Amino acid sequence: MTSKKPAAGNTGGQPRAARTDAARTRSARVPAQSVTSGRGDAPAPVTPAAAPVVSAAPAAVDADDRARLLHGTHHDPHTVLGAHPVTGGVAFRVLRPYARVVTVDCGELRARLHDDGDGFFSGLLPLASVPAYRLLVTYDGTVLETEDPYRFLPTLGELDLHLIGEGRHEQLWQALGAHVRTHQGVTGTRFAVWAPNARGVRVCGGFNFWDGTGFPMRSLGGSGVWELFVPGIGEGELYKFEITGPDGSRTLRADPLARRTEVPPATSSVVDVSHHEWGDAEWLAHRSDTPVHEAPFSVYEVHLPSWRPGRTYRELAEELPAYVREMGFTHVELMPVAEHPFGGSWGYQVTGYYAPTARLGTPDDFKYLVDRLHQAGIGVLMDWVPAHFPRDEWALAAFDGRPLYEPQDPARAAHPDWGTLEFDLGRREVRNFLVANAVYWCEEFHIDGLRVDAVASMLYLDYSRDSGQWTPNEHGGRENLDAVAFLQEMNATVYRRCPGVVTIAEESTAWDGVTRPTHHRGPSGFGGLGFGLKWNMGWMHDSLQYMSHDPVHRKYHHHEMTFSMVYAYSENYVLPISHDEVVHGKGSLVSKMPGDWWRQRADHRAYLGFMWSHPGKQLLFMGQEFAQGAEWSEARGPDWWLLDPGYGAAADHRGVQDLVRDLNAAYRATPALWQRDTDPAGFEWIAGDAADDNVFAFLRRAADGTPLLAVSHLAPVVRPDYRIGVPEDIPAWAEILNTDATRYGGSGVVHPDPVKPEPHGAHGRPASLRLTLPPLATVWLRPA
Repeated sequence: MTSKKPAAGNTGGQPRAARTDAARTRSARVPAQSVTSGRGDAPAPVTPAAAPVVSAAPAAVDADDRARLLHGTHHDPHTVLGAHPVTGGVAFRVLRPYARVVTVDCGELRARLHDDGDGFFSGLLPLASVPAYRLLVTYDGTVLETEDPYRFLPTLGELDLHLIGEGRHEQLWQALGAHVRTHQGVTGTRFAVWAPNARGVRVCGGFNFWDGTGFPMRSLGGSGVWELFVPGIGEGELYKFEITGPDGSRTLRADPLARRTEVPPATSSVVDVSHHEWGDAEWLAHRSDTPVHEAPFSVYEVHLPSWRPGRTYRELAEELPAYVREMGFTHVELMPVAEHPFGGSWGYQVTGYYAPTARLGTPDDFKYLVDRLHQAGIGVLMDWVPAHFPRDEWALAAFDGRPLYEPQDPARAAHPDWGTLEFDLGRREVRNFLVANAVYWCEEFHIDGLRVDAVASMLYLDYSRDSGQWTPNEHGGRENLDAVAFLQEMNATVYRRCPGVVTIAEESTAWDGVTRPTHHRGPSGFGGLGFGLKWNMGWMHDSLQYMSHDPVHRKYHHHEMTFSMVYAYSENYVLPISHDEVVHGKGSLVSKMPGDWWRQRADHRAYLGFMWSHPGKQLLFMGQEFAQGAEWSEARGPDWWLLDPGYGAAADHRGVQDLVRDLNAAYRATPALWQRDTDPAGFEWIAGDAADDNVFAFLRRAADGTPLLAVSHLAPVVRPDYRIGVPEDIPAWAEILNTDATRYGGSGVVHPDPVKPEPHGAHGRPASLRLTLPPLATVWLRPA
């Protein structure tokens, strides 16, 4: 990751010469009397025509400043280093450890500075004003021509600092972090970091042999921001911040706003410049045409590193869009892609909130993947983790020597479940860091939605804590008022700035108003949290519990499949069969079903049919679309070999895959299944109490009233002549999907011809259909 720091008086290697966008120069072994030009690859020898070199009188740094600079505790190095008018001329002061000689080149005058020891060089020149100048820094056998970082004005303006101080900088990533730019006519990189408790901050990297002594940053007033413009440093450079804490200890920290990182387990930040040219303008232009809750929304959840293990972002871009489009899903949801040190966390312990994981490529490579998905007509959702972060000493924990991103109280900071730290959501700069991060992914990477992880753990002060381990809020309650305010601000900001983007809460409690607008107060007295959708964890738990019972016992658990309709319209719901349900000994979806292999697959297919017809949007984790038997492993990914024609049972798995493809196709073509997901008028029970028969029948209706009839029969027998009450104004019904079809691996009990109602009352309706219900199956019918 790093070059070793050379010993004093011996560089132990060659410093990297200046880099610019226009040209990259290489350091070279050259005679001491030669210098590199800084504008090309070849050294430019000193000729007799060059300006004569004079020796400057010393203008040494005073003892206090000298000590503070050497110990990394100087808050304003620009007032000491660089060129400054003084009595008698202009004083030049330079701090370059390991340099042999430092010469100031003013064009017509070259002055060799006095060696003051410890890497300090100074000189007093009899000049009327500060001239344009460059530095010639001589190391063992190498001379580097460079600009002096300490001759530049601050690169951050008062507005940026004001917004940062107020916690309202909605594009924070443009102010902080590392940015290649041209400043005062010189190309280099501006480094900026928020570290209000630090006594000093220095930037170090490959360009200075990871010794930041000569690159102290300046503190910009009371903002807590430290800044330094380093000329000649460009794209691809590795860097970190060396932070001196209040107690004088030093730590080397990755940039919290780094937009690119090294490949883990390496931990350096990388200066990044995006060159991607987007091709998804049409997608973005129409993304907000229809509100998400009134549009088809069928999600394929993917863990990118293991979907096709070993693939890069660009290689995935050649396969994932084609597969998702073929399967008919409207969206993919990516498990967290922000950088994380431990792959076994699946990305849920983030250290680089502004950087896509380098395991699969560069940020531009990730943009290419998103672009290709959009061009294939597929929306991209991303898991986002603002609830907690890991304790790695090179990342956010006690970032500037004291708790900064986490609460001051260690007991309050510690997340009780995951050994991580919670964010201090009561601190405006921390809220700003997270709110801007949500906006960042949507604006810079064109992400279409954020699924916010672990919302429940944020909302409750007593989450996973026993009595005495938490402190009530100012009203005596257990609600985390700071978290409520943060989530409301995040949602309001994202929806205002990013038309068509949806936010989705993974919230497992009965919190009132998760998807209610933030300005509408509910019975609890809180405004809504402002999410667009919420995962329906209750439906997931209850329905899987029902399906796990042997059919002979299911009649005693009938309510587990119907209870969801009691609260179906209290929020805007997503029905999730996510990665959480197929790991840690829970088994895959098909393995949750009782009975032999045929019954398991039949139950699996029937359950998916029920899920796709139930009010709410759908989410299915990878591998479950073809009935993978083993639970998911991030090291192995889906068992694609189950679909290999050479595998004896491949037809069984391809049948389920074909069903999912057809479910998505029929779903997207049937507005009744998605247009009124959040409107009670879009649903009618036909048979919600047929527990002895294990039958569930209901109507879904589109905005124009067009119905779809869904019947799920979850017993392993055929029921002929089963009457289902229907509206009398529909002359005939056609079966458009039957999970028992032989092409899916079923027994083939289907209705190939239209079915006409009979004037025989059933389920409180004057007309009824006489159907043969297939075993363990779901059937969809619509007006013929």
